[in-house]
Amino acid sequence: MNLINRLLILFCLSSLMFISCEKDEVKTIAKDGQSGNLTSSATSVALSKATLNDKVIEFNHTLSDFGYNAGITYSLQFGLKGTNFTPAREVVLENGVTTKSYTGLELNNLVSAMNLSFDENSDVEVRLKSAISNSVAVYSNVVNINTKPIPLTSWIYLPGAYQGWNPATADSLISPTGNGIYTGILRFPAKDSEFKITPAKNWNVNYGDGGNGTISPTGGNFKSIAEGTVLITMDMNSNTWTMETAATWGMIGDAVPNSNWSVDADMKFVNDGAGNWVLQTVLNPGKFKFRRNHDWGTNLGGSGGTLTLGGADIAITETGNYTVTMNPTALTYTIVKN
Repeated sequence: MNLINRLLILFCLSSLMFISCEKDEVKTIAKDGQSGNLTSSATSVALSKATLNDKVIEFNHTLSDFGYNAGITYSLQFGLKGTNFTPAREVVLENGVTTKSYTGLELNNLVSAMNLSFDENSDVEVRLKSAISNSVAVYSNVVNINTKPIPLTSWIYLPGAYQGWNPATADSLISPTGNGIYTGILRFPAKDSEFKITPAKNWNVNYGDGGNGTISPTGGNFKSIAEGTVLITMDMNSNTWTMETAATWGMIGDAVPNSNWSVDADMKFVNDGAGNWVLQTVLNPGKFKFRRNHDWGTNLGGSGGTLTLGGADIAITETGNYTVTMNPTALTYTIVKN
């Protein structure tokens, strides 16, 4: 075989290899993407307290296609009609799931978070977002829902001897879903401390102890079962009540006046559904920790707003009046100088 033939064969082989590599490379390039189709089981949802636990709407979608076997993240985007989904409230769907349903409570929470009117219906647009990266996504057809949220959270008030029998400044119990069952933690200065219930911050209507765990509009004063923190539940549907002693949280350390690592400054539970304990107090340069039930068996410390069980002492560098907020469930805290 002469030299020219050999060179010709090598050239042909090189060309074939180049074409083969080029074809392999093309296989990894995504197309623009074709979105799946989105459907909903309803176009109008009337939310009410009676349907909070019922499934009120369901969304279904078909799969999207980017031209190859890509890892696609699916999510539903909700936006007020006419805003072009700016801003959009986005709900990421579980892997491999093509159906998403909402109970009345879940949908109410979602549209309430969008700050929709409680007084009149709004048109909400929903679309499917299919993304293979932060910058590559396609969007489906838009489906419409006509609905309005209902205000759920409600309170009742407990004026009593512990605060001077003043409904305007009384502590409250909360019903997060407005279902008529109210709970909260109150601190009483003594056992048998008396109080009543008012649905508003006045004496126009009030309820008392009807005996045998019942609530009555003609009942006498309720009495706390213990000194200190008490968990109270008032069921205004069945007109029954219960009380039980509750855990308390306090602050202890040389940053806390009159504590000296031996006496706790008790915090107050805030009955707003968030689970926070709060104390407004003077703090001095030094350190402190949070302690449950005045006992070192459960103590929390940390830094940067994050708490851990048995964590490091929290430092205060400057004397001042502070509002300290702590959440033992979320394991977070804030310290704000007033």
